[in-house]
Amino acid sequence: MQGYGQFCPVAVACEVFAERWTPLILRELLAGSRRFSEIRRGMPLISRALLAQRLRGLEEAGVIGSRPRARGRGREYGLTASGEEFRKVITSLGEWGQRWTIRVSAQNLDAGFLMWDVQRRIAVDRLPPRRVTIRFDFRRLPPHHRGASTFWLVLDGPEVDLCLKDPGFEVDLVVTADLATFVKVWLGDVKWSQAVSSGAVRLEGAPQWIRAFPAWLLLGGFAGVERPRRLRAS
Repeated sequence: MQGYGQFCPVAVACEVFAERWTPLILRELLAGSRRFSEIRRGMPLISRALLAQRLRGLEEAGVIGSRPRARGRGREYGLTASGEEFRKVITSLGEWGQRWTIRVSAQNLDAGFLMWDVQRRIAVDRLPPRRVTIRFDFRRLPPHHRGASTFWLVLDGPEVDLCLKDPGFEVDLVVTADLATFVKVWLGDVKWSQAVSSGAVRLEGAPQWIRAFPAWLLLGGFAGVERPRRLRAS
């Protein structure tokens, strides 16, 4: 990005932070992503070449560091002390977006990103001692949606795996949901009980898993941010 030609701290900070995709890269790193593939999974529309370029730029700016993976090819990325200071910036940005914007629209619906976020926002301390496999079937996807509509979440103790193909385990619970409604539940705009009673979300499986499932979802990281009354239905 061409610089602003100003010594103002806001201007020079924006030269590092405000490039397209950079805040989302920081969001992914703050959420625990470490490998290139993990970062890209949280932002699938970015090209591999551009992501590599952005990561190099952040490393040159001292915001992130990288090292070869202990096993396998590639590198692992992590925030430096400088990068960690962006946590409050990203948090404030997310809170503002949660409070003031219309987030659920056809162009923003992405089942893959939703499930990536669900996978890392499971209350593992509430899970049963045995493995539970959940299949998610999303319907009423927007016309432009090109990704998967069916996902499997394998909950096995502290391990939570998201699968795009059938993992081969017996399915304990099937969640069939209108994508937009599930996103609204995830963002805290619609209560789980409302989504289920309306029929927009349907659960099939043993009663014990149907009862337990809502408590396993921590919801999106900004779901607790209060919205102005006029925007609550948006």
